[in-house]
Formats: sequence, structure tokens, C-alpha cells
Amino acid sequence: MGTLFGTDGIRGEANRYPMDAMTAFSLGQAVTRVLSKSQHTTRVVIGKDTRISGYMLESALEAGITSMGGVPYLVGVLPTPGIAFITESMRADAGVVISASHNPYQDNGLKVFSGSGFKLSDEQEAAIEALMLGGELPGMVPAPHDMGRAYRLEDAAGRYIVFLKNTFPRSLSMEGMKIVLDAANGASYKVAPAAFQELGADVTVIHDEPNGLNINDDCGSQHTDDLKRAVLERGAAIGLAFDGDADRLIAVDEKGREITGDQILIICAKMLKDEDRLANDLVVSTIMSNLGLRIACKRYGFQNHASKVGDRYVLEDMQRLGAVIGGEESGHMIFLEHHTTGDGILTAMQLLAAMLKSGKPLSELATLMDVFPQKLINVDVKSKPPIESVPAIVEAVSQVEAELGDEGRVLVRYSGTQNMCRVMVEGPSADVTERYAEQLADVVRTSIG
Repeated sequence: MGTLFGTDGIRGEANRYPMDAMTAFSLGQAVTRVLSKSQHTTRVVIGKDTRISGYMLESALEAGITSMGGVPYLVGVLPTPGIAFITESMRADAGVVISASHNPYQDNGLKVFSGSGFKLSDEQEAAIEALMLGGELPGMVPAPHDMGRAYRLEDAAGRYIVFLKNTFPRSLSMEGMKIVLDAANGASYKVAPAAFQELGADVTVIHDEPNGLNINDDCGSQHTDDLKRAVLERGAAIGLAFDGDADRLIAVDEKGREITGDQILIICAKMLKDEDRLANDLVVSTIMSNLGLRIACKRYGFQNHASKVGDRYVLEDMQRLGAVIGGEESGHMIFLEHHTTGDGILTAMQLLAAMLKSGKPLSELATLMDVFPQKLINVDVKSKPPIESVPAIVEAVSQVEAELGDEGRVLVRYSGTQNMCRVMVEGPSADVTERYAEQLADVVRTSIG
């Protein structure tokens, strides 16, 4: 990865480099140039979440694309997976998403999809980055009569809702099912309620009044307390929490308990397995997935492959190994039969299908996997030397691993998007787990904090 692109596109604080209008303008130019096919006008779909900085970045991208002779299609506020879907279904050359996913409103990001709806390859990102940083873009612009013009796509949300509904089996009905949605004041605030209502569900929506500053603010997949309360008050069968760009889902069962991404993965994989649709009997997860997921995979006869953290790596491994389902503990799920990228609303459709097919409440389906107590501590760090090059950390980790044996595991890794080291411990009990995690976090703080 270069200096601009991280694990999930370009990220940063809005109105500060690199998340400023100049960067968005040059990204628009570079994408138009790199992803153009010869003798063909580059068509680029642009969508965003509800952050106030989205207006500035959208206009700058549009300007960059048109200045290079490209044609931007503006879809407005739409979930990240909706933008990937529109890009692919329109046969555009690229799609750009303006979002920082589950981060607070002051952050934003720019993420590029190829025309096939998949994230760009490292080579394509490197070529775009080289152009953006190389200073040659101003000399590449066409003559005035060859500049592009922009279009607004009025029906993008409707197309995406139809796509989502088509992933839910026609033989099943949500008629009368009570569902609570938490839209995180983000990109799903219109399409998610519409999709479930059109399938007959009795929908209650919370946190669906974005004002540009309240995205992910004490709501959505990271903060489920309001959702738990609403599920219990309404007597709902399920609560569904999306993050700001709705590419991830965290669910709450009818008893008001949070269900993790790992549990959703196991529930959906079991449904596919029971229907002989689990290709290669394989479930792809990440190294962050709970130890309980590995144990559940063994129990049900699934192969399990653990990828590096980041949905792009999950997807790469799924394609390489021939898997149809994969995901992250954080709630990113990829159902390759249906879509090219993680999609929270689509995942919710599959989870509801699993509930209806089994005739079981979500609290019962959740017991398909035992969740080991897990403690995750984020330590702010000044630098990111390779973990294995810091003797104090290496020694502390091997000591804890030896003491836990088969009853737990340790993972110490850097965040791909922030100056942060994540210390994660799983163990037989909450007390033991907490103690070891604090112990390791202290070592990280003194070594590199």
C-alpha cells in the first residue's frame, strides 16, 4: 500500500489533508484516467453517506472526473454496497464511495470500486496513487470541448431496494414480523426501512434522522443499547443495527441480547450447509474471529479459513478458495452468490431467512456457537514498528499464550486506518481474559505508546 491508500481506501479528518477537496479532485482525475478503456468515456458512479463533509468531497470528485473528460453519475446518499451494486449493474467503469463507515462524523473516506463491483486491486490503487502524487495530472486534461458532463441518478435507491428484496427467498414471508432497525443516522436511513416494509415486515426505525453530524453517534452497530431497549419495548423478533455506510450488521435477539458477526456467520453458513449450498463446505473468517467460531465450524463439518483483517482480504480468500460465505466478527458479511461486497441489509435478509426456515427464535439460533469471553483494548501508539521486532511485547505474548493453552488465544496487531495497536485476548472466563488483556496493553504502552 502506498501513502494515500490504507486498508479501506483513503481516510482522514474531513477538510484536512488527505481528506480535502484537492485530494478528492485529483482522485477523480486519476480514476478517470487509470480506469478508462480506450476510445471510451469513463463513467464513474459517486455515492456518499450522510456526513456533512460529503457535499464538499462529492463536488470535488465530480469536478475532477469532468475535468478529465469522464462522466460522473451522482446517486446521493446510498449504502456502500448499494453503490457497488449500481456501479456493476450500470456497467460503469468505477464507483467511488464517500464514507468513513463506522467512524464519527468528522472523519471521511474515499473508496473506489471497479466496474465489476469489486474493490480495486493493489496494482490499480498504486497506479491511481502514483498519478495523484506525481504532479502530471494537470498536463493530461483534454480540450474544453472534450470535458465531461455530470448526471444525477434519481432511481438508484429504488433499483438497490429491488436487488435486496430479490436476495430474500420468494417462498418465505416477513408478513407481520416485528423488526426494529437502527439506521445509525447513516446511509441506510431510507433504503433499509423501505426494503423490509415492502417484504411485509412490521418495522420500527430508530436513529433515522441524519443531520450531517450525528452519524454513528451513540447508535448503529457500535452502540446497540437503544436498539436493545426498543426491541424489548416493541416485543420485536429481532433488532438490526447497521453502521454509517451499512456494509455491516450487528443483530439483537428477541431477549435484547447482542448477536455478534461471528454468530451470524455460523447461523447463515448452517442454513447454506443444510441446503447443500455451502460451496466446498468452507467458511472464511478473519484472525479476529472468536475462538468459538472455529469450534463451531468443526462441530458442523465446515472448513474454516482465517484471513487477514479487512473485508478485501476476506473477499480475496473467498475467491481464491471457492467460498460463498465469509465475514468478520465486526459484522461485515459477504455472500458471494448475491453480491461482490459486504452488505449489512443483505446480511439481515439472509439472517431473517434462516430464522423463518428453522422456525426458531434468534436467541436459540445464536446458541449454534459458544462465544468465548473476549477483551479488546485499543492502545494509541506513536509509531508502528513490526510487533515481532519489539522483544518486550513478543515475550509478554508468549507468556500469556503458554498460560492460556487451548482455552484461549492472544492477538496483537495494528489498526489499518489509525495510529493504534489492538490487543485482543480470549479466555475461559471474563476475569482471566480482562487480566491478561490489561497486562499486555500495559506492555504495549510502555514499549511503543
